[in-house]
Amino acid sequence: MIWILYAVVACLAVFNLSVELRRCLMMFQQNSYRAERYRRWLSKSGDSTSGWHLCGLIVFFIGLTPFSPAAASAVLMGIFSLLCGLTFARRKYKKPLVMTMRARRIYITALFLSALVAGLSMLLFKAPLLALCEALVGCWCLSHLVILASNALLTPVENRITRKYYNEARDILRSMPGLRIIGVTGSYGKTTTKHYLYRILSEHFDTLMTPGSYNTTLGVVRTVREMLRPYHQVFIVEMGAKNVGDIKEICDLVEPWGGIVTAVGPQHLESFKTIENVQATKFELVDSLPADGLAVVNNDFEKIADRPVGNVRCLRYAVKNTEGADWLARDIEYGHDGTRFTAVEVATGHEIALKTHLVGECNISNLLAAVAMAHELGVPDDRIAYAVDKIEQVEHRLSIKRVPGGLTIIDDAFNSNPVGSAMALDVLAAMAPGKRFLITPGMIELGDEQFELNRAFGEKAASCCDIAIVVGEYNREAILKGLADGGMAAEAVKPVASFAEAQRLLTSMAAAGDAVLYENDLPDTFK
Repeated sequence: MIWILYAVVACLAVFNLSVELRRCLMMFQQNSYRAERYRRWLSKSGDSTSGWHLCGLIVFFIGLTPFSPAAASAVLMGIFSLLCGLTFARRKYKKPLVMTMRARRIYITALFLSALVAGLSMLLFKAPLLALCEALVGCWCLSHLVILASNALLTPVENRITRKYYNEARDILRSMPGLRIIGVTGSYGKTTTKHYLYRILSEHFDTLMTPGSYNTTLGVVRTVREMLRPYHQVFIVEMGAKNVGDIKEICDLVEPWGGIVTAVGPQHLESFKTIENVQATKFELVDSLPADGLAVVNNDFEKIADRPVGNVRCLRYAVKNTEGADWLARDIEYGHDGTRFTAVEVATGHEIALKTHLVGECNISNLLAAVAMAHELGVPDDRIAYAVDKIEQVEHRLSIKRVPGGLTIIDDAFNSNPVGSAMALDVLAAMAPGKRFLITPGMIELGDEQFELNRAFGEKAASCCDIAIVVGEYNREAILKGLADGGMAAEAVKPVASFAEAQRLLTSMAAAGDAVLYENDLPDTFK
């Protein structure tokens, strides 16, 4: 019977370990497979010292105690493995693990390391099956380290694979000398601007853009290898960055002819440290352009307006800071069916009358950048106007829709930032006649300004919404202080633990005619 008990416990421990390794790998993937970011997340989240991990350590050390009956220790390990495994196996995640080839390699290596530890334990200790169970529980307790160790072991392999794919993408690009490549970057607005530019240029050119948020070097490499075809005339490359040099790395690969810089603001300050580093990194795109290229930059941001450009022709566009701008948006009129405005080329007085289903100043600014670039590439005005009229709202980026029950949903759940969140609040404030709900966990990766910027967001929100539902604990203190500073009544503020709880609360309070702003949706790496 004792052998059967050990076998059952070993199976449960294997199940529990496999679930935990997948969960740790998911978090490692959400941290871009970067060990330093993953360690930072572990430190902030306390995941490695959670209640389950503390229980696991207790079970592990009880099993090691010589005075503990072997059968009792095995039963305890079995119960723990079953309860823990079922708990995490049933848990739903906003951004579940994507089992890419790299993720699969890390997972297999992690399983191999765990099996190696378990095998050595069976050889070294007198009770091999009990030692096996102990080793599996021990590996579970150290699952974060197992994932990091697996990644470290695979680094030479990953570097070799990455270099191979990189060289293939570079060769493909060099085989298409007539391809016009345009980079799009910015602290925020780059994905939206990419979509707008793609829709307009597609009226006149065979155009490809990097899909989704494929804005890293590896994302661009994958796009080139899998999607770029000889007939493409224009390739729009979104360029993201969290460290100085990230954009230059992409530019070294694609060698862009043109570039758009949508914003320079306090985003990813945890890694950039200063706004000057953000500015320098975003302008790596402009600095990489050839002498006959074109830069289109947003003059509404101070750290763009005060940055001279001397290596390439530069067009500055603006909605607010129009002094010195080359392209302006005039006669902006917001209506129930969207927005009408006129794009004006200052030097020539050329005007393009436009109407769009989009709302919000940020969307007008992003459209203006796309219009300026398309005009310079020779897209006719009527084609520009047609495309702008047909542009659909980009999901989760200040998109507005009515849902059954009469609610108006303002969805700004993707990657909130100080400028965009303020504009979203302005849109919510204009909603009438029903109640206005704000559901938000606040903004992240703002470094030393994290608290103050979320406090300021809360203070503005107090005058723009009737009920504020603050999700999670990460920014709760800052937002609650801001709401109080803004004069919002305590009974109108509803702190909740999760979006699921926020949704249940909204369902119980909302009625037809009300408006709801979803501002940001933090991934599983934040609580």
